[in-house]
Amino acid sequence: MTTRTSSTPSEADHGDPGLDAIMSERRQLINLAYRLLGSLADAEDVVQETYARWYAMSPRQRDGIESPGAWLTKVSGRICLDLLGSARARRESYVGEWVPEPLPDRTEWIGGRSGGAHADPADRVTLDESITMAFLVVLESMTPAERVAFILHDVFRYPFAEVAEVVGRTPAACRQLASSARRRVHASQEFATPKARQADIVRDFKEAWEAKDVEALVGLLDPDATAIGDGGGLVSAALHPVEGGDRIAHGLVHVFDHAASAVTFLERTVNGQPGLVAQQDGVTISVIAFDVAGDRIKRIWAVRNPEKLRPWTTC
Repeated sequence: MTTRTSSTPSEADHGDPGLDAIMSERRQLINLAYRLLGSLADAEDVVQETYARWYAMSPRQRDGIESPGAWLTKVSGRICLDLLGSARARRESYVGEWVPEPLPDRTEWIGGRSGGAHADPADRVTLDESITMAFLVVLESMTPAERVAFILHDVFRYPFAEVAEVVGRTPAACRQLASSARRRVHASQEFATPKARQADIVRDFKEAWEAKDVEALVGLLDPDATAIGDGGGLVSAALHPVEGGDRIAHGLVHVFDHAASAVTFLERTVNGQPGLVAQQDGVTISVIAFDVAGDRIKRIWAVRNPEKLRPWTTC
């Protein structure tokens, strides 16, 4: 998990150590907000609003804040908590399934290792196990308070006394929230497949899909596998999860057969794990993440909503 680190002033030349110290918190805030909201665009909005509130204060008020980093974290956490509450209502009207926004990344994987220059999106989000699609999907099952308490304490290592200031509950209540969230995470975890093995399986899956080999696809999918597509009502995607390896395999080949033009699959890192990017005429039309358990693919998430894929055209 990500370890909480103290911020230090940057080496910028504008000569304002106070501003340097404040701006050096930006990456930490983006990391926090993305994990809480599952959307890089929303995370950036939260950070912008946090800084706007900071500079809305008078210089005397700002000078009176003992730890600007802690203040910024508290404010961004509270903004995220409010947004998580409203997000549930928005997603009730979302067309089809909602999947977290994949982080834009051009990193290729070779045998489970990244190849070429690492394309951490604008150096904004640190990749670790708390950023995988499987982890983010589990977070979606939590209440807003559980999610905030768990991420702040278990991932960013904030003490419960500080978490309580964000969540607006007692430290003891926040401890219980984090414990409940932790049980959800542990219940969702299965035997960890080494990343190199994951890469082999995803590559085999890619080759079988390109060859329209239904039998090979079925062999790579768990019999009880689930595939979820997120089109947001803007492009075609299954409105409900597709269950069963056989149904998924036939559905994938059907999609390929009815494509308007040739589809190219690129091996790319998707939220820190081996994934695929589907392109048509040079345009990214889908980003696909996988959850591999043992030697089989348990879950597939295909993000097709163009609004969520926009960053992938510029990353």
